[in-house]
Amino acid sequence: SSGAGDSEKARPLLVERYRDGAAKRYMLDGDSKLQVQWEKHDESSTNTVEDENANSSIPRAVSDFVLPAGFPESVSDDYLQYMLLQFPTNVTGWICHTLVTSSLLKAVGVGSFTGTSAAAAAAAIRWVSKDGIGAFGRLLIGGRFGTLFDDDPKKWRMYADFIGSAGSIFDLTTPLYPGYFLPLASLGNLAKAVGRGFRDPSNRVIQNHFAKSGNLGEIAAKEEVWEVGAQLVGLSIGVLILDTPGIQSSYLTLTLTWLGVRLLHLWFRYQSLVVLKFRTVNLKRARILVRSHVANHTVPGLCCLQ
Repeated sequence: SSGAGDSEKARPLLVERYRDGAAKRYMLDGDSKLQVQWEKHDESSTNTVEDENANSSIPRAVSDFVLPAGFPESVSDDYLQYMLLQFPTNVTGWICHTLVTSSLLKAVGVGSFTGTSAAAAAAAIRWVSKDGIGAFGRLLIGGRFGTLFDDDPKKWRMYADFIGSAGSIFDLTTPLYPGYFLPLASLGNLAKAVGRGFRDPSNRVIQNHFAKSGNLGEIAAKEEVWEVGAQLVGLSIGVLILDTPGIQSSYLTLTLTWLGVRLLHLWFRYQSLVVLKFRTVNLKRARILVRSHVANHTVPGLCCLQ
């Protein structure tokens, strides 16, 4: 019974998990002394894991490259479903980026004044100017709205894509009014910068939600792998679309193509956010709990609060 009493007094401080399944626990006992306890998987557990890996449809080398160490135990339950939906979301986003960039280059003069240094300098000045104006958007969001993202990151992540879409619309109009390139492109870049200002902090909160083993750095690194893979696929598809006869010569065709891909992108984004299941009670979830308790004298479960 004394051993049971000692284990009850000991408080876990930190757990380190290793690829071979071993775990190192740091405990603080009743006398405030640090204790270290090693835990190793037995042979049957190891064999089970090896069998699962052998039967897995994902090769071990690929899973180690795109998934965090210790997956799925090292991440939250909704991690893989979210990442699988994020991939087509990012692919469609980069396709839209390619189409919009084509419109911007036309409006700034690339293609109509090729071969002259004056045209190159003018294009560079226009491009840098619209980037500088857009930077104010991120400055505003970070300084003014920094307290919003922890409460409801899913909402602000979705808003970020809507705002970014509005910015792309300004970019698409630049070929129609090349004389107004700077104000139109600046407004577009400002809107997209505001969208990035909402996107990046929201992503940090989502990454922190996934990192249930304290492996935030690895979660961020693996998300970068997924993002770059989607970028390569999206840019390749975007280039193929631009090479399609009729896309470059017809502004209406280009715009309708962008609109269709963008709507698909927003749908994928929404679906990826729907699968997230946060276990914290924010203001919105608290209102649902109170309303349900007052009306029905019941408290809904976690799945009903998403």
